[in-house]
Amino acid sequence: MSSSEGEPQLPNRTSEIRKDTVFGRWVVFSPARSRRPSDFKSKNPNLTSNHPTSCPFCIGRESECAPEIFRVPPSTPDWTIRVIENLYPALRRDLNPPDSGSDQAVGACRVTGFGFHDVVIETPYHPITLSDLEPQAVGEVLLVYVERVQQLKALGTLKYVQVFKNHGAAAGASMIHSHSQIMGIPVIPPSVTTRLSCMKEIFDSTGKCSICDLQSDQNLMINSSTHFYAIAPFAASYAFEIWIVPREHSSYFHELDRAKAMDLGGLLKLMLQKLAKQLNNPPFNFVIHTAPIDLSPSCVPYSHWFLQIVPHLGTVAGFELGTGCYINPIFPEDAAKVLRELDG
Repeated sequence: MSSSEGEPQLPNRTSEIRKDTVFGRWVVFSPARSRRPSDFKSKNPNLTSNHPTSCPFCIGRESECAPEIFRVPPSTPDWTIRVIENLYPALRRDLNPPDSGSDQAVGACRVTGFGFHDVVIETPYHPITLSDLEPQAVGEVLLVYVERVQQLKALGTLKYVQVFKNHGAAAGASMIHSHSQIMGIPVIPPSVTTRLSCMKEIFDSTGKCSICDLQSDQNLMINSSTHFYAIAPFAASYAFEIWIVPREHSSYFHELDRAKAMDLGGLLKLMLQKLAKQLNNPPFNFVIHTAPIDLSPSCVPYSHWFLQIVPHLGTVAGFELGTGCYINPIFPEDAAKVLRELDG
């Protein structure tokens, strides 16, 4: 008997092209080849290591890592979270920062490779993943992000700070031990500029923040908490993509307070558990989309931060590279329904 026998089929839909009004790209929804939720299970599930003795991220091996920035709790060998410099940084903190505005100068196409590249070790124990932690512990990891972003912002030499997590080799992780990364860069990335421009366009025409307006579509809703909700975005670029969005309008992730971090920790844990259960523990990335450090006050009404989770279930290929459009084999309404009905 097939393992999917008796499994309900997804609705029979025809192809459709939708505009992502946050990132400014078109997405092709082509569900013809996928009829059941199990069709999307990862063929490349993450495996845990049974040989952690050589892992420098494990407790007791701190001397093998790059320099520590801070730990939680501070000044104790029994740490729960550590922030360290990346041993192989993409950017160098020991270089001189570029002159202010040099990246905006007419014809500018090169600035110094100054910046910060840090690693957040989310747990001292090798077999534990972020979704294994208690909700409060996930919230503490989020607060560590907040603290480090605030530290980098205070330097006055950076324009954007990116918090992200690569989970699994296919998602870019070079270490199995659960960790995430923070990069501070002296330029505003083009994707951030595009995101703000797209959101401004919607605000100018409707008077509404396009992110605040997302919670009105219950067909896309997966779960919610006191301060956040999780949705499958209307024009999701990726199968089973999830956005976790603050209910209240907020431009900056680093303004997250303790109560909201604890609340977000619970919802983030639940979403990661659901993806792991439904999709066979797939590799994934999550990315925190926030505002640039020195956001103009005029941009605040339409700039709204959120956390994006992208499971790796397919491959970006020639069509995507050539057009900037993505092909998604499952409609977000169907993905949301599958995840909504699934226990964590």
